[in-house]
Amino acid sequence: MKLPPQYIGLEQARQVLAEMGVELSSRQMKRAADKDVLGRRKLPFFVDPIEGTLKIEKGTLVDIYRQLQIEAENNFINKD
Repeated sequence: MKLPPQYIGLEQARQVLAEMGVELSSRQMKRAADKDVLGRRKLPFFVDPIEGTLKIEKGTLVDIYRQLQIEAENNFINKD
């Protein structure tokens, strides 16, 4: 059974990453959520239509970091 999505804000996202060992300042987190000149974000935050604040789905955030770790492990060449 799939769990319902859990949408979290910037500070909660920063806490989730900190629990995973990724320590970011509030400013770094905001920068990852802000759009660049092309209108893209480093992380898939969206504007909550009711609150008008940035949100991200918690599972998506964790999955992004897990996928990057898996890719790094798959591309690792051990030269022992």
